Amino acid sequence: MAKSKKINESKRHGVQAFWALLSNSYLPGFFQGKIYKGKLKNLCVPGLNCYSCPGAVGACPIGAMQAVIGSWNFKFAFYVAGFLMFIGALMGRFVCGWLCPFGLIQDLLHKIPVWKKIETFRGDKLLRKLKYIVLLVFVILLPMVLVDILGQGAPYFCKLICPAGTLEGGIPLVLLNKSMQSALGWLYAWKNALLAATIILSLVIYRPFCKYICPLGAVYSVFNPVSVFRYQVDREACINCGACAEICKMQVNPAKHANHPECIRCGACKKVCPAKAIRHGCEL
Repeated sequence: MAKSKKINESKRHGVQAFWALLSNSYLPGFFQGKIYKGKLKNLCVPGLNCYSCPGAVGACPIGAMQAVIGSWNFKFAFYVAGFLMFIGALMGRFVCGWLCPFGLIQDLLHKIPVWKKIETFRGDKLLRKLKYIVLLVFVILLPMVLVDILGQGAPYFCKLICPAGTLEGGIPLVLLNKSMQSALGWLYAWKNALLAATIILSLVIYRPFCKYICPLGAVYSVFNPVSVFRYQVDREACINCGACAEICKMQVNPAKHANHPECIRCGACKKVCPAKAIRHGCEL
């Protein structure tokens, strides 16, 4: 059973790595320190992948939403909202488990042996609501309300919080551009402190950013119970052994809530089920 789980996890990480490379395949950017601005950049990618990453060939849907939500560019705003709804309705948080580059980074960090791994703690469930507040305040309200004379709002989540943007975009661009190095200030230090905290927490807590902060995960979680790709539990076959709940790193009980908003579709519960009662499929 342990070998089967390891094979499944390796397969998932392989898919994550392939998608991360595909989403950041503009290799000249890593040598020139410049951002790709071709036509592909008008298209969003499903996961949280920084627009400012030198290799990024697509736009992050959260960054794109902030850029247009307070402007008069309704056409593009409808495209971003429609994209999020389409991906969410199609896959739910499957994107988090299989396609998000920053999810892969947290997965790999959590594999590093440390003194203690924390599965849950007092206040964990309440803290998971924070990502919905981050979505509402930093992605929607602030860019919509605090705009300049041209009616453009700033990407406040990207600017003030996103550790993925710091790792994928901020640090590489600063290292590759000497002119940026002389302009660093408190904001860059703050963003790096948040990144450092995320890295440290990822060593002991499984995917802390996904659980508590990520606004994209908040969007997709709403669609988990109704998405086309879903988990199904055969109630007659289920023996209520609790193996699926025990192995779930997102602290979900698949036997009771197979399509819980926190489920990232990693497939560990499906592999460990001795009765093969958990299946994945499409509800059309």
